[in-house]
Amino acid sequence: MSSPRDLSTPLGRARMLLAMLAVPKLRAGIGRMLAGDGAPEAPDVHGPLSQLDWLGADGQVDDAALRESAEAIALMRSSEAILEVSRLDGIPVKTEESRQVSGRIARIVFERVGAERTLTEGELNAAIAMFAADVALVRRDAVDSGVLERSTDGAAYRLAAD
Repeated sequence: MSSPRDLSTPLGRARMLLAMLAVPKLRAGIGRMLAGDGAPEAPDVHGPLSQLDWLGADGQVDDAALRESAEAIALMRSSEAILEVSRLDGIPVKTEESRQVSGRIARIVFERVGAERTLTEGELNAAIAMFAADVALVRRDAVDSGVLERSTDGAAYRLAAD
C-alpha cells in the first residue's frame, strides 16, 4: 500500500488564497496581478501576495499548481480522504482543544461503526488508531468531555446520548 500523499502544500495554497480573497486590498492586488499589471508596491500588500507560489508578478499562472490544489480539495471532500492522509501524530496541548479533537475522532468512529454499538476497549483502540497515534489520550479525552461513556469496569465504550 502506498503511503499517504502530502497534501499540505496544495491545501495550504488553497487556504492562503481564500484568506487573501477575504481581504479587499489583497483581492484587488491579486486581480491586478492576474490582469498583468504587476504586483502592488505597498509592503502590506506586496509581502502577502509574494507568498502565492502559483502567481507571478507578471500575471503568469502556474496551472499545474492550481490543478494540484483543486484535486487536493476534491480528494478531501471524498470518501477516499481517509486513505490519503496520515493519522495525527500529536493532539493539541490545551485541554479544551484536545478534548474537541478527541471528541470529533470518537464521533467519527461511531458514525462508521454505528452510533448504537458498544465497543470493547480493544475495538475502540483499533478504530482510534486509524486517526491518532496517542490512542489512550483520545479515548480518555472523549470520556472526560462526555462524548463517550465507559462501563464501570472500563472494558466497554459507547457514544453518549446527545
